[in-house]
Amino acid sequence: MSDFDFDLFVIGAGSGGVRASRIASSFGARVAVAEEYRIGGTCVIRGCVPKKLLVYASHFSEDFENAEGYGWSVGETSFDWKKLIATKDKEIDRLNGLYIQTLGNAGVEMIDGRATVEGPNTVRVGEKTYTAGKILVAVGGWPTMPDVPGIEHAITSNEALHLDEQPKRIVVVGGGYIAVEFAGIFSGMGSEVIQLYRGEQILRGFDDDIRVRLAKEMVGKGIDIRLNTNITAIEKTADGVRLTLTDGSTLDVDQVMYATGRAPKTDDLGLESAGVELAPNGAVKVDAYGRTNIESIFAVGDVTDRVQLTPVAIKEGHAFALTEFGNMPTSPEHDAIPTAVFSQPPIGTVGLSEADAKAKYGDIDVFESDFRPMKHTLGGSGERAYTKLIVDKATDKVVGAHMIGLDSAEIIQGIGIAVKAELTKAQFDATVAVHPSSAEEFVLMRTPRNS
Repeated sequence: MSDFDFDLFVIGAGSGGVRASRIASSFGARVAVAEEYRIGGTCVIRGCVPKKLLVYASHFSEDFENAEGYGWSVGETSFDWKKLIATKDKEIDRLNGLYIQTLGNAGVEMIDGRATVEGPNTVRVGEKTYTAGKILVAVGGWPTMPDVPGIEHAITSNEALHLDEQPKRIVVVGGGYIAVEFAGIFSGMGSEVIQLYRGEQILRGFDDDIRVRLAKEMVGKGIDIRLNTNITAIEKTADGVRLTLTDGSTLDVDQVMYATGRAPKTDDLGLESAGVELAPNGAVKVDAYGRTNIESIFAVGDVTDRVQLTPVAIKEGHAFALTEFGNMPTSPEHDAIPTAVFSQPPIGTVGLSEADAKAKYGDIDVFESDFRPMKHTLGGSGERAYTKLIVDKATDKVVGAHMIGLDSAEIIQGIGIAVKAELTKAQFDATVAVHPSSAEEFVLMRTPRNS
């Protein structure tokens, strides 16, 4: 037994912190985890899980329209926002309970409250202090809001998941994945949606062909996307908010939601006083193994601002526990990470965009297929799908794969294995297609596009 209260004290019970706690405990470590809100973190409580449930709910309006082509008479439909939020909350409660049960079964001590670091081996929660051989910071990130007059009248994705009423007219500010996902959610539920983005095109950082196609599909579904546009002031009105835009015009809407980025949640965490180096945006600086400049303090997940994805945080938390408590030095890899955007239609992507591949390899081949998914031929929807492979000419390796269309999030998981394994285009071509499916396009594209 050491002189410390715990071998490991984890601050934050999100995906990364929970995984690290459980695995470290399995190696015999005495582990405590402190959480100021609810066990489960951003993903389970206020992020990917509740958001995906709302995405499912919002897509039924299109499914009802398409059903007629398949012989179904749906009849009159209606949507109940309050009922959806209540059932969503019930599911989140269930998952929260499972996470608590998992930690309890693993022998991890759970401490309710906000923890702060008071030294290399000391943590405070409320009036009580705890000592630990190692401290793991896994507090995640938090939505950021710009300095705009009246910003206190705006909401973020956090509040959007708990609105008492569905907004009939809403402005979504931002061009990232959270913005396009919530624009699709509210639009599918019947709200009038205006999306404002200060840049030239939505989804900066994604492949340009995917960006253009998503914007076109969103506009086709009735979302008013206004590029090179921002808000200069927000004013509370009797019925909602009045927005003043950069061109001087105004908009009167029920709600304005900002999805303009997230920042590591390290404010007042005490890390600076313990000597931990932070980046200008508050991110905890770590090496490939999650170590900070202080020997006993580590960090994983969004708080490090490397790759802000739940599965990445889980891998980082697991690798930390293997390294520090399992005597198995493990560095999580951050390349070729499959990613999905649950926009409407959804996006799946892994590896490099065309622009990044050109910059890295120079000579590349691009293969693409633009088609109407089979499901829409009878359903009547004009929504199209698109697949794209990017190949390094020198090695024939597939270095990027991208898709927009039905089931792309599910399909890209399998394609992600192939890209991670550095398979060649010849190996893709040698793979038998699953027919009829959209996924088969990834092994049927034969002729490179003229660059």
